[in-house]
Amino acid sequence: MERPQDLAWNRLASFDACIQCGRCEQACPAFAAGQPLNPKRLIQDLAAATQPQGSNAAYAGSPYPNAPIVAGVGGPDLPIIGTDGMIHPDTLWSCTTCRACVEECPMMIEHVDTIIDLRRFQTLERGAMPGKAVEPLAELRLADDPGGRPLSARTDFVAGLDLPLIADKGTAEVLLWLGEGAFDLRYGRSLRALVKLLHLAHVDFAVLGASEKDCGDLARRLGDEVTFQRLARENIATLKSYRFQRIVTADPHALHVLRNEYPAFGGQFEVMHHTALLDRLAAEGRIPLGAGSGESVTYHDPCYLGRYNGEFEAPRRLLDRLGLTRIEMERHGRHSMCCGGGGGAPVSDIQGTTRIPDLRMAQARETGAAIVAVGCPGCTAMLEGVVGGGAQVRDLAELMLANVEAAA
Repeated sequence: MERPQDLAWNRLASFDACIQCGRCEQACPAFAAGQPLNPKRLIQDLAAATQPQGSNAAYAGSPYPNAPIVAGVGGPDLPIIGTDGMIHPDTLWSCTTCRACVEECPMMIEHVDTIIDLRRFQTLERGAMPGKAVEPLAELRLADDPGGRPLSARTDFVAGLDLPLIADKGTAEVLLWLGEGAFDLRYGRSLRALVKLLHLAHVDFAVLGASEKDCGDLARRLGDEVTFQRLARENIATLKSYRFQRIVTADPHALHVLRNEYPAFGGQFEVMHHTALLDRLAAEGRIPLGAGSGESVTYHDPCYLGRYNGEFEAPRRLLDRLGLTRIEMERHGRHSMCCGGGGGAPVSDIQGTTRIPDLRMAQARETGAAIVAVGCPGCTAMLEGVVGGGAQVRDLAELMLANVEAAA
């Protein structure tokens, strides 16, 4: 989408519905971090751009923080994005796609969907993505992985554990989708804990191994729809060549793509987050748990697990089963704050006055909890990268395995 007239009528009508209450502005992590995005101003600029000889001069609310200057003019047939238009490109690329703005909006405006539409034009038509995004998108197109790593290396984290391949088994109850996090040494520890727990519970599971390509989440969020759709179709063809009951993944971004975006391309699969499976296994008594240490823990809701997929209770039930003392952050559940790792934000790398994960870890510290429990490789990387974070950042699978080992 380049011009207002390219947008669907209902999208245009939603811009006019904005009552400038500012709830989206208060919820936006990019705005809080001083990046050049204010979702309220974005919608007002889009509404102004739909008018002939549109101008942003009448807007009197909070500006985009630290935003480069633009002409601030538009019209139904004029480009929206650019220094000679209404909105600077950095505003688009600041969004983490966390949907906090959408969650808070009383008028049900879909800010994030519009941002992704505008990104597609920037990426596919103009080739004008942020400089740091060029290489990972090129690697996705050529190597099916944003880091350009061999797909066979995805299982290197296993290091001596039994990790069955579905190509050898032919069928399995659970297909474990490893995701992009499997290449990371830190998240490899979390996946090792998960694999150990699955073996302990005698779950019939397997992985795709070298046949697992990137799910395409990064490509779609950065506007490379062509690469996303290719990866989706190729992964769906691979998945359909095997028999399994459900897909389980520890990556909420992969969960969302596989569960909610692949069906449009013929990929209908039951997809479960690993915390939901572990909670079920514990409830069925298939994993022997101890009384727990009673250590204080606060849970960080991943945006793509919580707001996108409505899974808030299973991780919390699991923490309670582990005998930990759970303390909620002020922003939790549907109102949780993003870690800063979604929507390709680490790749876009738009500068602000502070970092989103620093803000989130400050909120975690306010609880006094000794542990920040997470259920997403992106959240692990972002929150654990905060200098002087204080609390330990631990995946729920790691916490569960620690409980089991202590009980044994």
